[in-house]
Amino acid sequence: MRLTVGDERREEMGIKPNNSVTYAESNSPLCDAKADFWGGITPTMPALESLVSEIARTNIPILLVGEVGTGKKSFAHRIHRLSQHSDQPFVKITCASMKADTFEKDLGLGASGDGEDGLNEVGTLLFDEISELDPTCQRNLLYALPDGEAKPQHKMVAARIVSTTNKNLDEEMRMGRFRSSLYYRINGVCLRIPPLREHREDIPALAAFFLDKYAAEFGRVRPTLSSKGMERLLEHSWPGNIRELENTIKKVVALKDEWLALSGLTVFGGEQSATAAPVTPDNYSLKAVARAASREAERELILKVLARTHWNRKRAAQELQISYKSLRSKLKQMGRLETESV
Repeated sequence: MRLTVGDERREEMGIKPNNSVTYAESNSPLCDAKADFWGGITPTMPALESLVSEIARTNIPILLVGEVGTGKKSFAHRIHRLSQHSDQPFVKITCASMKADTFEKDLGLGASGDGEDGLNEVGTLLFDEISELDPTCQRNLLYALPDGEAKPQHKMVAARIVSTTNKNLDEEMRMGRFRSSLYYRINGVCLRIPPLREHREDIPALAAFFLDKYAAEFGRVRPTLSSKGMERLLEHSWPGNIRELENTIKKVVALKDEWLALSGLTVFGGEQSATAAPVTPDNYSLKAVARAASREAERELILKVLARTHWNRKRAAQELQISYKSLRSKLKQMGRLETESV
């Protein structure tokens, strides 16, 4: 959903409309979308929410790190709603769309020409996927961010800064793709948002939340997932994380056919076989679930050891206490045989 501040309000703020910039008033539905579900039974999530509540009331720059679809923007909205500037607009900058030659204009820096910068009236400024900024924009942003002075100077951003990334910025800096000086400017506090596979226990509550949401949005009776449908959700690896789960539940409501909506899900991250039996309410067994769980546990252990040994297969085979030939066979089954060289 995209909700923008009215043209008069934007002109008053000195900012021109741009596809890279999304504006939302602090009390708009955009600030509540995906952000109404909080907590969970996995210890990680309440602990993360508690930390968010503590730091939201400060002006410390926050870096949110997580895979695609983990809910980084939802956490950014939550931080804004709990901040001292919750009555001011929330602005999202899509970093991949920013251009060096229009950078200052797009951000509204010095738009009025008298020191009252366009973004001074913004409460929270979100740089979405900040690693996508090109080098020139990174440099320009570094100069636009306050460096700890009591009051931002002319052509500096006065808003609370929140940034997101799905990349390893340490690696990006090592490869020369991200400025270290900018990293330390935006990384006052770094919060890691866990992937959904690390808090599977929250899937039933998330599914219920999205069932309620889309039943109301589509004007339909709220469906109830069968026990085997819920098993299917719990077995899936969710590479797209909460966003993928939300889209799946949306299909359940829209199609009014649970098994059709869930038929594309794979089990524990395995590739769906072309010869695999179609998903039906009758083809589940405890043995099949146990085998899938065992395969996933084996796969995760192999990949962890390979990562630790920098994909030295001989060393990895020794650590795993299996033969080199067996390891190659397992990698072939996983489709990872040629992923890295020894």
